[in-house]
Amino acid sequence: MARIAFYTGSFDPVTNGHADVIAAAAGLCDKLVVAIGVHPGKTPLLSVERRAELLRAVATPLLAAKGAVLDVVTFDDLAVDAARRAGASLIIRGLRDGSDLDYEMQMAGMNGIMAPEVQTVFLPASPGVRHITATLVRQIAAMGGDVSHFVPEPVLAALKARFAKG
Repeated sequence: MARIAFYTGSFDPVTNGHADVIAAAAGLCDKLVVAIGVHPGKTPLLSVERRAELLRAVATPLLAAKGAVLDVVTFDDLAVDAARRAGASLIIRGLRDGSDLDYEMQMAGMNGIMAPEVQTVFLPASPGVRHITATLVRQIAAMGGDVSHFVPEPVLAALKARFAKG
């Protein structure tokens, strides 16, 4: 039986921090489902289709290197319900710092009550990417700053195109 893990986020944009968690998760599963949360009240920087395309470009080689496969999906309901639909037994959550841990522990507790068959696994971010947030990347890119240290190359190209002056 294949071990399926489920990793959620807005991925707007995909960062080196996301890639770090994906690479670590690849060693824990046979299949990683990366799930893009879609919230009708939010206006994302990149379309969901573009985010899915970038996730495939970034994550496929990371998973292939560890013998795992990738699936990219969207969801607009509870993550735990989407994880169940995907057949996942693991929910992957990346942690940057103690404030992430506090919030994620609350979510894991609630999800554990709603879906006890789905275990939450916390993966600490590598030291070199702990400071990266998609929010800050969006802000820096929008103001013309250099985000090359914070995002994979395909994402950098997408951000440059998105904010091209012309």
